[in-house]
Amino acid sequence: MAVKIRLQRFGKKKQPFYRIVVADSREPRDGKYIESVGWYNPIPEPMQVEIKEDRVIHWLKRGAIPTDTVKALLRRKGIWLKWSLIKQGKDESFIQSEYEKWLQLQVDREKREKERKERRRSRKKEKGKESVEQGEAPSQEG
Repeated sequence: MAVKIRLQRFGKKKQPFYRIVVADSREPRDGKYIESVGWYNPIPEPMQVEIKEDRVIHWLKRGAIPTDTVKALLRRKGIWLKWSLIKQGKDESFIQSEYEKWLQLQVDREKREKERKERRRSRKKEKGKESVEQGEAPSQEG
């Protein structure tokens, strides 16, 4: 039996909400599943993801194959990093130290992204002020 870790869609039209489930690959997308291992809500900014890390690793050890979207979510949460280190046979302390380094890199990346957005906003405001001072009509972007 081929087992996949994939998304199961819920929610209304144009308001998707997904469960992350372990299912037989022959079952339909919204059909029977073996176990629910998390959920994913793409609507809010930033998107919300909740995954049971221990259960996902349990199923990966047993040969479950994640879909591309689920793999991207696992990477975003750092679970894929842990899984790749487990496959390489690394010990628990090494895995934990690498995960902490990865978390710090994510925090730094998020900080840089916020600063970049803030610089863009301030440049846009300055550009708008300059055009008003020169007598031009302010641009209506948005």
